[in-house]
Amino acid sequence: MKKANSLKASFSVGIGTSYPLGATLTETGCNFAVRAPDATQLAICLYDDQEREICCIPLEHRSGDVWHGHIAGFTQGMMYGIRSKGEYKPEQGLYFDANKLLIDPYAKSLNRPLNWSNRLYEGDSQAMIPKAIPVKGDDFDWQGAEKPQIADADMILYEAHVKGFTYLLDEMPKDIRGTYLGLAHPGAVNYLKELGVTSIQLLPVSTFMSEAWLVDRKLCNYWGYNPINFFAPDPRYAVNNAYDEFKVMVRELHKAGIEVILDVVFNHTAESGGDGPILSFRGLDNRSSYWFAQHEHKPDYNHYLNHSGCGNAVNLDNPDTLALVLDALRHWAEEMQVDGFRFDLAVTLGREPDGFKSNGAFLKAVYQDPILRHCKFIAEPWDVGLGGYQLGQFPNNWLECNDRYRDSMRSFWRGDAGYLADFATRLMGSRDIFHGNRRHPHASVNFITYHDGFTLHDLVTYEQRHNEANQENSRDGHGHNISANYGIEGETTDRTINKIRRKQQRNFIASMMLSRGVPHLLAGDEISRTQKGNNNAYCQDSDISWIDWDLSTPQLDQLKFVKQLINLRKSHAILNRHCVQDDPFYQGNDRVNVDWLAPTGRAMTHAEWHDPATQAVATWLKPAQADASEQHLLLIFNASQASQEFTLPASCRWQVLIDTDAEDGIKNGRIRSNRYIVQERSTVVLSGRPIS
Repeated sequence: MKKANSLKASFSVGIGTSYPLGATLTETGCNFAVRAPDATQLAICLYDDQEREICCIPLEHRSGDVWHGHIAGFTQGMMYGIRSKGEYKPEQGLYFDANKLLIDPYAKSLNRPLNWSNRLYEGDSQAMIPKAIPVKGDDFDWQGAEKPQIADADMILYEAHVKGFTYLLDEMPKDIRGTYLGLAHPGAVNYLKELGVTSIQLLPVSTFMSEAWLVDRKLCNYWGYNPINFFAPDPRYAVNNAYDEFKVMVRELHKAGIEVILDVVFNHTAESGGDGPILSFRGLDNRSSYWFAQHEHKPDYNHYLNHSGCGNAVNLDNPDTLALVLDALRHWAEEMQVDGFRFDLAVTLGREPDGFKSNGAFLKAVYQDPILRHCKFIAEPWDVGLGGYQLGQFPNNWLECNDRYRDSMRSFWRGDAGYLADFATRLMGSRDIFHGNRRHPHASVNFITYHDGFTLHDLVTYEQRHNEANQENSRDGHGHNISANYGIEGETTDRTINKIRRKQQRNFIASMMLSRGVPHLLAGDEISRTQKGNNNAYCQDSDISWIDWDLSTPQLDQLKFVKQLINLRKSHAILNRHCVQDDPFYQGNDRVNVDWLAPTGRAMTHAEWHDPATQAVATWLKPAQADASEQHLLLIFNASQASQEFTLPASCRWQVLIDTDAEDGIKNGRIRSNRYIVQERSTVVLSGRPIS
């Protein structure tokens, strides 16, 4: 351990307590409790506000696996790191190195971002490692803001990056662009409110570090999917104090009735595999923190399991690691007041020694937790390990990102033959996956695009990925995008091609907003944002990733269209709250009959459903209880390259609400006949009143 300097005399050390873990301010100092079962010595190193070391104070008391002590004289604003001493035997899973300053796994606030530097890491790493700042959690003024508690049926998710969403917004001060305070600014909040989304899903904001190989290429982990601390909001999105500024962001969004959903990464850490750095978990309790291969029923510490594809996998089968993650979730839900979580590679969280279990320890723990059970949980229902694809297998209180929905919708609208039946199944909530006898009708999170892939604009502009800026010769990113360019790869001035591209974007958004389930809108898709063909922009902190708010007329038309669609979804309960008549999940009267009609107005036949050439269908949604005051909706989809004349049900007077053939997608007016021509590659929404 480092020798304590003369200032050590300013502090006195008492026994303290082993709980809660981390640093807890008291009236006379601070209690520290750190779990390090295999360490032989552990010390708290104190720093002033300039990161000058004050002293290192050993914690001499231990309860079970936890080292603890109360340091009297520690005052609010001081910072700390941890040094641990023990054996350095990687083959035994031990990585103790007193030269490496460690981030407390329970740190709630850090003074600066963690940026990899090979030079600063070598030898004593304290200059590279940010310092933890103990916080008081009860002195923030929430100004009466409360969680909006949006029902699943009413949710409209909007996935955004804190920096990417705000960095180019001209109407906010330059010093808060790209920050939590930027997202709290009225310019950002009012935009979201006017758009009509109910819940913003933020890409990871927990403290993370860019991988060394990215830094060597002068790139970064822009998305933030490489965490090193599960509690502390990353300081790179702060002006001064990330802890308080994150709360300001949540407060202002809640005032506007908008939920905050965090994308959280508990499947791996930035310490990577055996050749990775010692930053936090590895230097305290490597054996319990990660999964290892088994050899003769014993851990093989030379081989980290890599379910995440990032070098390691966090072991939530271990009770102490499980407790750490649950504590982190409760911290975000209670102290930071977030509304829910989207779990990256969520299958890893349910893994036990013999594979994924839908009733695994973590999934059971959050289900019964009195705080967490009221949060929203969204699973990315796969990882890259054996048996890693588990769509539809999460507990009934979870929502799941539905990639089957994405692929079916893309294939149908691209014009691929034979996708009509699958399109209809996805439209009605994918009940072949989320079975009605145990999953609620909104379990499916329906998305066309996500952060990891093409934007909506690029989906209809590029057939191939163009990831040259990532410096991997475009080998990275998904190669199977089910995209189309409609004649020319990339941007063009061809008016015919651009018209098709704009219409296809409207068709995708319309399908998503008209589908049963929770719609997921990628930030910028409502204004046709491009990433220049890059479908894996994880390392691009540049104009490739930042949203450009200087909008053209077509972009403004698309924004108007999306607002209209969101309003349509909200104003017609038959779209977002219905339960299909033969769905067993709900037993009440809130039922909807669904008729599937061919262009002739007749019910679709078995042969038509299975005819690969059939690419047009109408979906008639009507209340199960006959009531002249209840509106019916007729949703017509034509993915073919020819117009289709549809015969309309004669029992209603029909009015046009949406027609994607229009440049802004909006057509209003009563239909005087019982026929309507649906143009090629178009979606039409009609509302009808029963004729008495």
